[in-house]
Amino acid sequence: MIVEIGHFALILAACVALIQGLLPLAGTVNDHQRWQALARPAAVLQFVLIAFSFGVLAHGALTDDFSIKYIAEHSNSLLPVQYKFASVWGGHEGSLLLWVLMLAGWTLAVALFSRSLPLAMVARVIGILGWVSTGFLMFILTTSSPFERLLPAAPDGRDLNPLLQDPGLVIHPPMLYMGYVGFSVAFAFALSALLSGRMDAAWARWSRPWTVVAWVFMTAGIALGSWWAYYELGWGGWWFWDPVENASLMPWLFGTALIHALMVTDKRGGFKAWSVLLAIGAFSLSLLGTFLVRSGVLTSVHAFAADPRRGVFILIFLALVVGISLTLFAWRAPKATLGGKIGLVSRESMLLTNSVLLVVATGAVLLGTVYPLIVDALNLGKLSVGAPYFNAVFVPLMVPVVFLMVPGGIAHWREARWKTLGLAMRIPALAAVLVAVFIWGFTEKGNWLSAMGMALATWVFVGLILQIVDRVKKPGRIPPSFWGMHLAHLGIAVVVVGVTLVKGYEVERDVRMGLNDTVRIENYNFELVGVSNVDGPNYKALRGEIKVTKDNQFLEVLHPEKRKYFSSAMPMTEAAIDSGLFRDLYVSLGESIEGDKPQWSVRVFYKPFVSWLWYGAILMVLGGLLAVSDRRYRKSADSLS
Repeated sequence: MIVEIGHFALILAACVALIQGLLPLAGTVNDHQRWQALARPAAVLQFVLIAFSFGVLAHGALTDDFSIKYIAEHSNSLLPVQYKFASVWGGHEGSLLLWVLMLAGWTLAVALFSRSLPLAMVARVIGILGWVSTGFLMFILTTSSPFERLLPAAPDGRDLNPLLQDPGLVIHPPMLYMGYVGFSVAFAFALSALLSGRMDAAWARWSRPWTVVAWVFMTAGIALGSWWAYYELGWGGWWFWDPVENASLMPWLFGTALIHALMVTDKRGGFKAWSVLLAIGAFSLSLLGTFLVRSGVLTSVHAFAADPRRGVFILIFLALVVGISLTLFAWRAPKATLGGKIGLVSRESMLLTNSVLLVVATGAVLLGTVYPLIVDALNLGKLSVGAPYFNAVFVPLMVPVVFLMVPGGIAHWREARWKTLGLAMRIPALAAVLVAVFIWGFTEKGNWLSAMGMALATWVFVGLILQIVDRVKKPGRIPPSFWGMHLAHLGIAVVVVGVTLVKGYEVERDVRMGLNDTVRIENYNFELVGVSNVDGPNYKALRGEIKVTKDNQFLEVLHPEKRKYFSSAMPMTEAAIDSGLFRDLYVSLGESIEGDKPQWSVRVFYKPFVSWLWYGAILMVLGGLLAVSDRRYRKSADSLS
């Protein structure tokens, strides 16, 4: 009975979302304040109902209620309890329920933390979010209900996909969804500005912290997904240009551009229309990612659904959101003021250039992701677009983006002098050149790509140091947003170091190893000491024991595994990693090889600085959190009341 109550709560939530979308917006049109005031309680009630519904499904997973079809398909009685809980979002229907819960949570946050905002603005923002919730709730109720019964109940579940039986499932999807859904708040603020006809700095001021928080979650989610793939899949990679990886990267790029555009709109009153367009684009790309993952048009480790009805529904919803938003933009945007003239060389011009480059990079990723689908849909054959295309197109666009981070932080607003800018950049330029010469000319595997990457990272790092020193010399309190911005930019430099060095200097060996055989990589010796059978909670595994030494000094014993799960009999590779600040030693155990003596295929990697990829992401996340803690956001809120 509780399952049916959970389903009924979801129906009630859809009704509340519809009211939330209708009455507050209508109240702003006719200045009916009682209708506007319904926005906040409707947001609270919708969250409570969806949270209850989510709790019912989670209870079913934790208690092995295999009369629920979704639980029977995605869980198993032998699953550890953390994976039983995570199985709630381990499939299509449950992941959508998590999505609408996150959306309701963001809406609730807007309702609770917008007390100083004008009531009409709150009503418009929450009303727009209500319409988004209505669309997703109708999608769940009509095509993707997680509460379908299975009668009679299954004796046991099919099990969770072995690829997902990892702590990464517990953290990665919620983080990523918080980012995806968080851009809906920036979208709602932008549309609210368009509906009111007031595209001034006020909406940008209020949208900035929400956008930064969404970007922080998106950054953390992408980084966690990359790390999960790195240690879980056994191939030693951290980014594959998988279409669903691309689907998360695209709104992140737009969100990054949006943050910088909103800064100009807030501080200088410029880029108003551009900021609105980026806000629409960021959320639209989030919806596009939803379509790609859940429509069945993709074959991916991330893809959940293969029901054409679902794809059609999301495609129609996406078309409505994009169509209505752009129509409203075309109507209102021409009335926005330009915010004054800016010089060819100024902070505004460099921020604009960077945001345009980020948009172009997003377009390049979108083309590489969608073009094969279009070719296939038109029956023009099968086409695969892989890493060579993305590396050749995306990377050159990112180089000027990273380069402009230094002059963009040094240049004055409105107008900057070439001479002053050149003098300020001479030390970062000299440091970058020296590093490039050293990498190219004095390292064994040095090449122009490695030299350029390290020069770029050095350019950013030295430039940031000089900007900080210059600011510290000036009187007055330094706001947290200053430190947050520079910490996030430092994170970018750290990521560039990681990408450059792991791409240029990693070593990979695929070998056959018998007992007591040794393979040597970069002064490290890997000896296969033994292989044994071990039992897990819901799998059996073959566990290797590999002793690692360097210069006859013992370092570590690594235990890679080859697992087979009881319910699916699906083999899985569990890599063993010895992580350090400057290198990772990575070993994965393959299949046994028939012969005169027992042998196994073993893959061994030496990966210099690979962990800097995720250290950089951590710095970016911390920088975003530090920036959003700036009290000036709250002062701005008070000034708008």
